[in-house]
Amino acid sequence: MIISTLREKFPTHSFIGEESAAAGEKVELTDNPTWIIDPVDGTTNFVHGFPFVAVSIALSVNKEVVVGVVYNAILDQMFTGQLGKGAFMNGKPIHVSGQEDLSQSLLISEFGSSRDKEKMDLVFSNLGSFLNEKNSAHGCRLLGSAALDMCQIAIGGGDMYYQYGIHVWDIAAGALIIREAGGVVWDTTGRNGELCGTPQVGTSPNLQLFCTLLG
Repeated sequence: MIISTLREKFPTHSFIGEESAAAGEKVELTDNPTWIIDPVDGTTNFVHGFPFVAVSIALSVNKEVVVGVVYNAILDQMFTGQLGKGAFMNGKPIHVSGQEDLSQSLLISEFGSSRDKEKMDLVFSNLGSFLNEKNSAHGCRLLGSAALDMCQIAIGGGDMYYQYGIHVWDIAAGALIIREAGGVVWDTTGRNGELCGTPQVGTSPNLQLFCTLLG
């Protein structure tokens, strides 16, 4: 319904989403105005009645996300961001935590849907980088929705977010919301948040150590 409504209003725009990828359509971000949509982010949560489920919608122009919306209908939380104009939850400005101390930081991550051994070994290895005697975060949470994970960073509910094997429709809106809330997003090669195909990191600006540890 979301995509069909937008197609009707913007017939020249492009669309990227989980459903289109599953249908065999090419997932490619171009300069054309492109809607990046995940109508149900947190499908397993939805099945079990766990209240972290969201609709995620982003608009990209010239390969740059300019608008992001993440809505959790169960908790009635609407997160929005517009390039250069800030980020909001239910109309009120939000900001990342500004936490500087790794030992006092709350890490948010996900296992993802794949149970491939190589991927799972990498996930556990990365989590172990933050939960050990030498370098330990205060705690770790796995909420089951990448879009809402990133929004938790944007409101200061968590301090660091990392996920391997993420899709563009999972993070496009959330990444903009983090940036507009004063945070930073990048991939593990150190680039400024390439949206397609790389592990993603989102955090407050003072926790760049996070990326170094992942290296």
